[in-house]
Amino acid sequence: MKDHTSVRVRFAPSPTGPLHMGGVRTALYNYLFAKKAGGHFILLIEDTDQKRFVAGAENYIMESLKWCGITWDEGPDKGGPAGPYRQSERKDIYSQYVRQLVDKGHAYYAFDTPGDLDDMRKRLEKEKKGNPQYDSQTRMEMKNSLTMPAAEVKQMLNDGVPYAVRLKTPENEEVVVDDLIRGKVRVHSNLLDDKVLFKSDGMPTYHLANVVDDHLMNITHVIRGEEWLPSAPLHVLLYRYLGWEQRMPAFAHLPLLLKPDGHGKLSKRDGDRLGFPVFPVAWKDPSSGETASGYREAGYFPEAFVNMLALLGWNPGTEQELFSMTELVKGFSIDRVSKAGARFDPEKAKWFNHQYLQNKSIEEIAAQFSILLKEKGYHPPEDKLLTITSLVRERASFISELWDQASYFFEPPEGYDEKFARKKWKNTTPAILLQLSEKLATTEPFLRDAIDDALQSFMDDTNTGAGALMPALRLALVGAGRGPDVKAIMEVLGKEEVTRRIKAATEKIVV
Repeated sequence: MKDHTSVRVRFAPSPTGPLHMGGVRTALYNYLFAKKAGGHFILLIEDTDQKRFVAGAENYIMESLKWCGITWDEGPDKGGPAGPYRQSERKDIYSQYVRQLVDKGHAYYAFDTPGDLDDMRKRLEKEKKGNPQYDSQTRMEMKNSLTMPAAEVKQMLNDGVPYAVRLKTPENEEVVVDDLIRGKVRVHSNLLDDKVLFKSDGMPTYHLANVVDDHLMNITHVIRGEEWLPSAPLHVLLYRYLGWEQRMPAFAHLPLLLKPDGHGKLSKRDGDRLGFPVFPVAWKDPSSGETASGYREAGYFPEAFVNMLALLGWNPGTEQELFSMTELVKGFSIDRVSKAGARFDPEKAKWFNHQYLQNKSIEEIAAQFSILLKEKGYHPPEDKLLTITSLVRERASFISELWDQASYFFEPPEGYDEKFARKKWKNTTPAILLQLSEKLATTEPFLRDAIDDALQSFMDDTNTGAGALMPALRLALVGAGRGPDVKAIMEVLGKEEVTRRIKAATEKIVV
């Protein structure tokens, strides 16, 4: 890797479960930022936490990003000049930097057992001495290479005694993080704990791994979620201690995605509980067998999902709300990303999908609708399918809703809306409709204009008002007071079916 000038960003998800929509937004912002600058977007699998590793999660992450149209230039499946792209395959790389930190006095070996750590926390809680953590105030009371003789430390290492390597945070120092969204963030070092950099299982923690990887992969900008902001001072210290401060990437910490009520972070557990997906693609937990819903399976178009996500935290500065991926790349900028959390509105998500459904060609919508119809046993001719699709799509937000809007074109009503019938069906209605049926029997061709002429002629000849005829006719044909223009419905159904439905309604509707 030699080029230190072009923009390079990375998305580093952990394969510990499904990818939350907040993670997708992080990936999206990285992708948009890189593509606008003509740079590279890298996928790095952060699998250092082997205890929480979930089989199938890595493939799920890739499938989700691909469904969203977020493609990477380098990654585990593609390779690239900065690989490997799984942190578990980079273990040997991290070891040398851990030794460097220890040798220079910026890190130390800690031999404390889980019981030792628990005792320390309980003691500090009892003494009420601030945060019960392993830090510059407590490390000299613990079992580590700072408090033990060098010979004893060496012996314990030779004997294979489990240990962790912790960062030795400085005392009484202000650590400054320059953030592209939040400006200068200042944190006093005495508030920081001595984070574990290397675990006893031989794996680095995220803190060390991400700094080393970002440096070796020439990452120029680290765009990640707000939850990593408290760790940013530690990462700044690591860049300094490793001698990489001059090539430290720019940081940008994105705002949280909030629950629909605006109170608290939108979590993985909120989705099905609140009645909407929080994952891009459905996820089946390999241990419990439980399935969490996904936007893809709920019928969302990937473009609508991405468009919705892009505007959760980023403001284009205009009234425009609908953006193609190309337009998002062109318009995106970090300086228009908000500091404040972005409230997720599930109804707005549906609105986006509705807009995309309306903007697609009739042919594309009909092709998807036909799949649903075939599952129900219906195979309409293409011209009829296109006509029905064009008549009902305005009332649908999802392909699945087209059936709800169009079912009466394929199946006669099994029942009739009682509330609507009480308002529109009178004692004289059956006779009027049967008389109309006789008129329609002679209507040729049975097309919309001729049907319209026949209805007008019938109303004129019988002195019947439209209010007395048309709603009742709609009820007979549809079973409810909904649907597109009645004449259009009649044309699609055909003369025989219209006559049949009118007769059935006059026999079944009683008010």
